[in-house]
Amino acid sequence: MANCPRCGAFIQDGVRVCPNCGIQLGENNNGFNGQQQSYGQQQSYGQQQYGYGPQGQQFNQQQPYGQQQYGYGPQGQQFGQPPYGQQQYGQQQYGQPGGISFGQRSIALAIILSIFTLGIYSIYWLVKMADEINEAAGEPNATSGGMVALLSIVTCGIYQYIWLYKSGERLNNAKGMRGLPIDSSAGVIYLVLALFGLSIVSYALIQSELNKIAAYHGAPAA
Repeated sequence: MANCPRCGAFIQDGVRVCPNCGIQLGENNNGFNGQQQSYGQQQSYGQQQYGYGPQGQQFNQQQPYGQQQYGYGPQGQQFGQPPYGQQQYGQQQYGQPGGISFGQRSIALAIILSIFTLGIYSIYWLVKMADEINEAAGEPNATSGGMVALLSIVTCGIYQYIWLYKSGERLNNAKGMRGLPIDSSAGVIYLVLALFGLSIVSYALIQSELNKIAAYHGAPAA
């Protein structure tokens, strides 16, 4: 004797129709059509018919549902890539420093050459420092070194004062991006020294800061 798979009524062996609900029964094994067609086993709903296997796996995949189909793996990774944002947006977009092409410069040698060339080398020095500050601060569209020197000559040094003051702020931005100590009064110091005829001292201080940035990136001392 067995039970009807629909209503659960007791059924005599060999009976092919349930006397209670009228369901057609098979000929094998107490009125059932074999375990191959029984409800809830190999053809059970939710495992093969709808694609959900043990522990929520879909169509017998190795990983839980959704990780491959929608591209999100463990710890929020997308299709096996590093965590979101590290490569897609990059570090430089959010104020992280990029590489630099300049190295450290000898301050003593630059001062000596400026004196022996009667200030000609100091113009070249100004051009190089302006370009290096632009690069360190990540401002490629800022006023180039050549334009800074030209405007300084045309304005009889007035533009140089403006550039020295702004250089303090921009150097602080460049150092802050790299975690180096900043000096909020740097621009004022550069300007005051230049007003007292000590522009070369301001150059030396600026070059010292650029050397620190270059050292941060591993550039050898000059």
